[in-house]
Amino acid sequence: MKPIVLALGILGAALSLPAADKTLDIYFIDVEGGQATLVVTPDKQSMLVDTGWPGFGDRDADRIVKVAKKAGLKKIDNLLITHYHRDHVGGITQLLSKMSVGTFVDHGPNRETGAAADQLMEAYTKAASSGQRQSVKPGDKVTLKGADVTVLTADGNVIDKPLAGGGQANPLCAKAEKKADDPTENARSLGVLVTFGSFKFFDIGDLTWNKELELACPANKVGTVDLYVTTHHGMDVSGPEALVHALRPRVVIMNNGSRKGGSPAAWKIVKASPGLEDMWQLHFANAGGQEHNVANAFLADLNDTGEGNYIKVSATKTGAMTVFNSRNKHTKTYAAK
Repeated sequence: MKPIVLALGILGAALSLPAADKTLDIYFIDVEGGQATLVVTPDKQSMLVDTGWPGFGDRDADRIVKVAKKAGLKKIDNLLITHYHRDHVGGITQLLSKMSVGTFVDHGPNRETGAAADQLMEAYTKAASSGQRQSVKPGDKVTLKGADVTVLTADGNVIDKPLAGGGQANPLCAKAEKKADDPTENARSLGVLVTFGSFKFFDIGDLTWNKELELACPANKVGTVDLYVTTHHGMDVSGPEALVHALRPRVVIMNNGSRKGGSPAAWKIVKASPGLEDMWQLHFANAGGQEHNVANAFLADLNDTGEGNYIKVSATKTGAMTVFNSRNKHTKTYAAK
């Protein structure tokens, strides 16, 4: 009987050990200055934010599918389109030819007109007919089992009430200056806050300066976040100090291309943000030179045309994060705060 007793003792000890932390995994895929951000919950439920560019021999769709399969996915549960520009929705037809999507989430009709805008909207509408379509407004939720997704901005509107943890008066607003109003789809970007326990991830697509200030002034409606993907690829028409510094992100991912985004002015605002521990970039930004790019280890792609690398953030419910660079396997862990 001793072997049985020993085996039962070992089993009991094993069952008493704490389970390994399950993580929310976020993959920032290099689509050359567009956006393709894949969120995967511990329940293997997924949300892809945007599809990158069309053309280029299905380059961006192939990169997305490769990462999705690496994450153990056979389909995309939610495809969230921030706005109807080629670098965000252009790759949808190519993607749908390679992987199915359950629900298509958008801000409603395309507010731009003309042949190019109409072509993008026609392609999106056709793709969305293959699944369910959900047009959302600020305050709505996107269903994602294992995480909470709150819509912050959509179709030019922002949440009218502060979120839990937000609502504090923002002293940075006193010196915040507005820019010219943006009439394009960028200002109508669908933006979300993804919450996993105490961990918070902020992504508002290509929302532009004045609309961002509506989130931050006179009071910060969002509160602080752990992870922030730079608005509009790090262009200086987005990312005002009054918003970025109020968010106090601990880790920032800049989803720039070599020749798009990563402007020195936007880069400096991020680097000066209080509480920032590190910034990572999908590309070396040519405009920034050595002075306004992160260290080599924190860059997913170094060349003008990337190799489809990605940056992966794995977050626990405590707010701890581990960031992994697929190009060089560089990994860094950030303790919960």
